[in-house]
Amino acid sequence: MKIAAIDQGTTSTRVLVMGADGRLDPVLSVPSGQTTPAPGHVEQDGEALLAAVVQCLNAASPDIVGLANQGESCLAWDARTGVPICPVISWQDDRTAGLTAALEQGGAGALVMARAGLPLDAYFSASKLGWIVRNVTGATELAAKGHLRLGTTDAFFRDRLTGRYETDIATASRTSLMNLATGTWDTDLCALFGVPLDCLPPIGPTSGELGVLPGGARLAASIVDQQAALYGHGCRLPGAAKVTFGTGAFVQCLTGGLVRPDRPGPLPTVAWQRPGEPVTYALDGGVYAAASAVNWARDLGLFDDLARISAFASPTAIDRGIVFVPALAGLGCPHWNRAARGAWMGLSLGDGRADMMQALLEGVALRTAEVMAAMHALHPFTGPVSVDGGLSRNAYFVRFLSEVAGHDLFLPDETEQTAAGLARMAAEACGLDVPFPRPGRNLTSLGQRRTDRTARFSAATRAVAAFARATAGQPD
Repeated sequence: MKIAAIDQGTTSTRVLVMGADGRLDPVLSVPSGQTTPAPGHVEQDGEALLAAVVQCLNAASPDIVGLANQGESCLAWDARTGVPICPVISWQDDRTAGLTAALEQGGAGALVMARAGLPLDAYFSASKLGWIVRNVTGATELAAKGHLRLGTTDAFFRDRLTGRYETDIATASRTSLMNLATGTWDTDLCALFGVPLDCLPPIGPTSGELGVLPGGARLAASIVDQQAALYGHGCRLPGAAKVTFGTGAFVQCLTGGLVRPDRPGPLPTVAWQRPGEPVTYALDGGVYAAASAVNWARDLGLFDDLARISAFASPTAIDRGIVFVPALAGLGCPHWNRAARGAWMGLSLGDGRADMMQALLEGVALRTAEVMAAMHALHPFTGPVSVDGGLSRNAYFVRFLSEVAGHDLFLPDETEQTAAGLARMAAEACGLDVPFPRPGRNLTSLGQRRTDRTARFSAATRAVAAFARATAGQPD
């Protein structure tokens, strides 16, 4: 049986095939474009994303498929034709930041936290879907006639490819529309955000008999990319944690049961649900800009080769008083401040591009360490934290991260942990037993967080937040 994992991500759609030894072989990668038609707007072409998924499906010719989606990215389409009536609004898009801020000021935050377990933030799908209903031409009319379909990208793909308009419980938990305790759409939350409940897809498990794809392959797993990575890292027991460094940085810790923080910080989320089994929960926290910050700096001309930023001649930048706060798209967990923007601090005439890049890498690591510390306080980690993604290959970055986080890290040789989790989840849903190789290396920390560095960074993030407050009401 040929098992394929299709990872539909922000910047590419990739397909890998799992061999009999449990290892993955890449087959095809299709780049995904983005547009920014207005400040804060980040969009993608839904038909192009679907075409990329089909390309990957055709290239692999599998028997069993696992499909990962971006999580909070969403769109609307006509139920009769399957044709989108708007672009995909990306998880990075913050066009509804004003709306979520107004809802927070109106006191709605407590309801959303109590039901969905999420803060009021434009990151999540609910406000975006409500925006579509109110602003996209024809959406209201289609809804009135029963022809409007709203959903995250997975529901669109599954509708078009299997003929079954469905989503999974892990993806639904990232919308701010699902009651986290019941696993069903919440009437009050849908009303709050202006999303017609009857336009949303049914919610099902993350694996099982999910439909037949073009060519006859079985869709056996469909899940958010970060939860797939959590599974790929082998996190099965409470306290097992991972960090994935992609466009953003995403920390997750398996909790088993539902852990509800008292206030927004690390967020409860559904990890996965096998057919007929209870829901498995996790804690989740994101840093909005990780690899995207590095790519941005490269486009600015601060470096031209990744090898140049894997080691530095100068001592640690933050120890020299130079810091970068990577709030290029706001501050995510645990701050949840969309208004904040990035900044270098402490630069002098003697500092250059290498110093700025050293501080940038350290800033991403320090933001990640903030999330890890907040999560560890809610549910202690057990064992090393497993780390994957492009930045995990940067020797300077991972060593600095282990020091400021105060945790041992495990660096798996396999870089495609999302695909590994997808393929394994799909195989297990079909009753197949595949080996689980975990080659990699441990990186031992100092055993204690570098609180001197984290204190300096906290001062910098407070300064960024203060500047955002001072400029509130002015154009970005």
